[in-house]
Amino acid sequence: MTEERELISRAQRGERDAFQALVEQHKRNVFFLALDLSGNRQDAEDLSQDVFIRAFRYLKNFRGDAKFGSWLYRITVNCYLDSRRKKQMLIVSFNEDLSEENYSADRSLKNSHASSPENEIQASDLQLHIRRALAQLSPRERSVFVLRHYQEMPLKEIAAALDIAEGTVKSLLFRAIKRLQKALAWVNEG
Repeated sequence: MTEERELISRAQRGERDAFQALVEQHKRNVFFLALDLSGNRQDAEDLSQDVFIRAFRYLKNFRGDAKFGSWLYRITVNCYLDSRRKKQMLIVSFNEDLSEENYSADRSLKNSHASSPENEIQASDLQLHIRRALAQLSPRERSVFVLRHYQEMPLKEIAAALDIAEGTVKSLLFRAIKRLQKALAWVNEG
Protein backbone atom coordinates (compact mmCIF):
# COMPACT_ATOMS: atom_id res chain seq x y z
CA MET A 1 0.00 0.00 0.00
CA THR A 2 2.87 2.40 0.66
CA GLU A 3 4.00 1.96 -2.95
CA GLU A 4 0.54 3.05 -4.11
CA ARG A 5 0.61 6.09 -1.82
CA GLU A 6 3.98 7.03 -3.26
CA LEU A 7 2.60 6.69 -6.80
CA ILE A 8 -0.39 8.85 -5.86
CA SER A 9 1.86 11.49 -4.36
CA ARG A 10 4.09 11.53 -7.44
CA ALA A 11 1.09 11.63 -9.77
CA GLN A 12 -0.35 14.55 -7.80
CA ARG A 13 2.92 16.38 -8.41
CA GLY A 14 2.37 15.90 -12.15
CA GLU A 15 4.45 12.79 -12.91
CA ARG A 16 2.55 11.13 -15.73
CA ASP A 17 4.44 7.84 -15.45
CA ALA A 18 3.23 7.52 -11.84
CA PHE A 19 -0.36 8.11 -12.94
CA GLN A 20 0.08 5.56 -15.74
CA ALA A 21 1.27 3.02 -13.16
CA LEU A 22 -1.89 3.68 -11.11
CA VAL A 23 -4.00 3.21 -14.24
CA GLU A 24 -2.26 -0.12 -14.93
CA GLN A 25 -2.93 -1.29 -11.36
CA HIS A 26 -6.63 -0.44 -11.45
CA LYS A 27 -7.76 -0.60 -15.08
CA ARG A 28 -9.00 -4.20 -14.93
CA ASN A 29 -11.17 -3.63 -11.84
CA VAL A 30 -12.54 -0.36 -13.23
CA PHE A 31 -13.32 -2.02 -16.56
CA PHE A 32 -15.17 -4.95 -14.97
CA LEU A 33 -17.16 -2.62 -12.73
CA ALA A 34 -18.03 -0.51 -15.78
CA LEU A 35 -18.99 -3.69 -17.65
CA ASP A 36 -21.17 -4.88 -14.79
CA LEU A 37 -22.87 -1.49 -14.65
CA SER A 38 -23.28 -0.82 -18.35
CA GLY A 39 -23.88 -4.35 -19.58
CA ASN A 40 -21.83 -4.10 -22.76
CA ARG A 41 -18.19 -3.95 -23.70
CA GLN A 42 -18.24 -0.75 -25.78
CA ASP A 43 -19.93 1.30 -23.06
CA ALA A 44 -17.59 -0.23 -20.46
CA GLU A 45 -14.56 0.80 -22.51
CA ASP A 46 -15.94 4.33 -22.90
CA LEU A 47 -16.79 4.53 -19.20
CA SER A 48 -13.34 3.28 -18.19
CA GLN A 49 -11.70 5.91 -20.34
CA ASP A 50 -13.92 8.62 -18.83
CA VAL A 51 -13.09 7.37 -15.33
CA PHE A 52 -9.35 7.72 -15.81
CA ILE A 53 -9.69 11.10 -17.52
CA ARG A 54 -11.75 12.32 -14.59
CA ALA A 55 -9.35 10.71 -12.09
CA PHE A 56 -6.42 12.47 -13.75
CA ARG A 57 -8.26 15.79 -13.76
CA TYR A 58 -9.26 15.56 -10.08
CA LEU A 59 -6.30 13.65 -8.66
CA LYS A 60 -5.12 16.76 -6.82
CA ASN A 61 -8.40 16.56 -4.81
CA PHE A 62 -7.75 12.98 -3.65
CA ARG A 63 -6.98 13.28 0.07
CA GLY A 64 -6.49 9.61 0.86
CA ASP A 65 -9.45 9.38 3.24
CA ALA A 66 -10.61 6.30 1.35
CA LYS A 67 -8.71 3.70 -0.62
CA PHE A 68 -7.66 4.82 -4.08
CA GLY A 69 -9.61 1.90 -5.57
CA SER A 70 -12.76 2.99 -3.72
CA TRP A 71 -12.27 6.52 -5.04
CA LEU A 72 -12.03 5.11 -8.57
CA TYR A 73 -15.18 3.02 -7.97
CA ARG A 74 -17.02 6.17 -6.95
CA ILE A 75 -15.86 7.93 -10.10
CA THR A 76 -16.91 4.87 -12.15
CA VAL A 77 -20.40 4.84 -10.67
CA ASN A 78 -20.72 8.62 -11.14
CA CYS A 79 -19.60 8.35 -14.77
CA TYR A 80 -22.11 5.55 -15.28
CA LEU A 81 -24.92 7.58 -13.71
CA ASP A 82 -23.94 10.62 -15.80
CA SER A 83 -23.94 8.56 -18.98
CA ARG A 84 -27.37 7.12 -18.12
CA ARG A 85 -28.77 10.61 -17.59
CA LYS A 86 -27.34 11.77 -20.91
CA LYS A 87 -28.74 8.74 -22.75
CA GLN A 88 -32.15 9.22 -21.18
CA MET A 89 -32.19 12.83 -22.28
CA LEU A 90 -31.17 11.89 -25.83
CA ILE A 91 -33.23 8.75 -26.25
CA VAL A 92 -36.83 8.42 -25.19
CA SER A 93 -36.59 4.65 -24.83
CA PHE A 94 -33.32 2.82 -24.54
CA ASN A 95 -32.47 -0.72 -25.49
CA GLU A 96 -29.31 -2.20 -24.10
CA ASP A 97 -27.56 -4.73 -26.28
CA LEU A 98 -28.25 -7.81 -24.18
CA SER A 99 -27.04 -10.27 -26.76
CA GLU A 100 -23.43 -9.14 -27.06
CA GLU A 101 -21.23 -12.19 -27.27
CA ASN A 102 -18.12 -10.58 -25.78
CA TYR A 103 -19.77 -10.00 -22.41
CA SER A 104 -19.79 -13.69 -21.52
CA ALA A 105 -16.19 -14.05 -22.61
CA ASP A 106 -15.11 -11.05 -20.54
CA ARG A 107 -16.96 -12.23 -17.44
CA SER A 108 -15.50 -15.72 -17.82
CA LEU A 109 -12.03 -14.16 -17.67
CA LYS A 110 -12.97 -12.87 -14.26
CA ASN A 111 -14.86 -15.97 -13.09
CA SER A 112 -14.01 -19.01 -15.16
CA HIS A 113 -16.03 -21.85 -13.70
CA ALA A 114 -17.67 -23.62 -16.64
CA SER A 115 -16.39 -27.17 -16.80
CA SER A 116 -18.37 -28.48 -19.77
CA PRO A 117 -20.11 -27.10 -22.86
CA GLU A 118 -23.51 -27.78 -21.25
CA ASN A 119 -22.54 -25.90 -18.09
CA GLU A 120 -21.17 -23.08 -20.22
CA ILE A 121 -24.45 -22.78 -22.14
CA GLN A 122 -26.50 -22.87 -18.93
CA ALA A 123 -24.22 -20.28 -17.33
CA SER A 124 -24.47 -18.10 -20.43
CA ASP A 125 -28.27 -18.33 -20.43
CA LEU A 126 -28.46 -17.56 -16.74
CA GLN A 127 -26.07 -14.65 -17.20
CA LEU A 128 -28.30 -13.26 -19.94
CA HIS A 129 -31.35 -13.49 -17.65
CA ILE A 130 -29.43 -11.80 -14.84
CA ARG A 131 -28.26 -9.01 -17.16
CA ARG A 132 -31.82 -8.42 -18.33
CA ALA A 133 -33.02 -8.31 -14.73
CA LEU A 134 -30.18 -5.92 -13.79
CA ALA A 135 -31.17 -3.65 -16.67
CA GLN A 136 -34.59 -3.24 -15.02
CA LEU A 137 -33.08 -1.82 -11.82
CA SER A 138 -32.70 1.89 -11.28
CA PRO A 139 -29.12 3.10 -11.84
CA ARG A 140 -28.61 3.59 -8.08
CA GLU A 141 -29.98 0.13 -7.23
CA ARG A 142 -27.83 -1.43 -9.91
CA SER A 143 -24.73 0.43 -8.71
CA VAL A 144 -25.20 -0.71 -5.12
CA PHE A 145 -25.96 -4.30 -6.16
CA VAL A 146 -22.94 -4.52 -8.46
CA LEU A 147 -20.56 -3.01 -5.91
CA ARG A 148 -21.82 -5.39 -3.20
CA HIS A 149 -22.19 -8.64 -5.10
CA TYR A 150 -19.77 -8.36 -8.03
CA GLN A 151 -17.05 -6.23 -6.43
CA GLU A 152 -17.69 -7.66 -2.93
CA MET A 153 -17.39 -4.25 -1.28
CA PRO A 154 -18.53 -3.90 2.35
CA LEU A 155 -21.65 -1.77 2.86
CA LYS A 156 -19.68 0.92 4.67
CA GLU A 157 -17.26 1.22 1.73
CA ILE A 158 -20.15 1.39 -0.75
CA ALA A 159 -21.69 4.20 1.30
CA ALA A 160 -18.39 6.08 1.26
CA ALA A 161 -17.84 5.43 -2.46
CA LEU A 162 -21.32 6.68 -3.37
CA ASP A 163 -21.40 9.40 -0.71
CA ILE A 164 -24.68 8.16 0.76
CA ALA A 165 -25.68 6.86 4.18
CA GLU A 166 -25.11 3.21 4.97
CA GLY A 167 -28.85 2.87 5.66
CA THR A 168 -29.55 4.12 2.14
CA VAL A 169 -27.15 1.49 0.78
CA LYS A 170 -29.02 -1.22 2.72
CA SER A 171 -32.37 0.05 1.46
CA LEU A 172 -31.21 0.21 -2.17
CA LEU A 173 -29.63 -3.23 -1.90
CA PHE A 174 -32.80 -4.70 -0.36
CA ARG A 175 -34.97 -3.22 -3.14
CA ALA A 176 -32.54 -4.40 -5.81
CA ILE A 177 -32.51 -7.95 -4.47
CA LYS A 178 -36.32 -8.05 -4.21
CA ARG A 179 -36.71 -6.76 -7.76
CA LEU A 180 -34.12 -9.25 -9.06
CA GLN A 181 -35.81 -12.13 -7.23
CA LYS A 182 -39.11 -11.18 -8.81
CA ALA A 183 -37.57 -10.78 -12.28
CA LEU A 184 -35.69 -14.08 -12.02
CA ALA A 185 -38.44 -16.15 -10.36
CA TRP A 186 -39.56 -17.64 -13.67
CA VAL A 187 -35.98 -18.82 -14.41
CA ASN A 188 -36.11 -21.09 -11.35
CA GLU A 189 -39.51 -22.45 -12.40
CA GLY A 190 -38.27 -23.36 -15.88
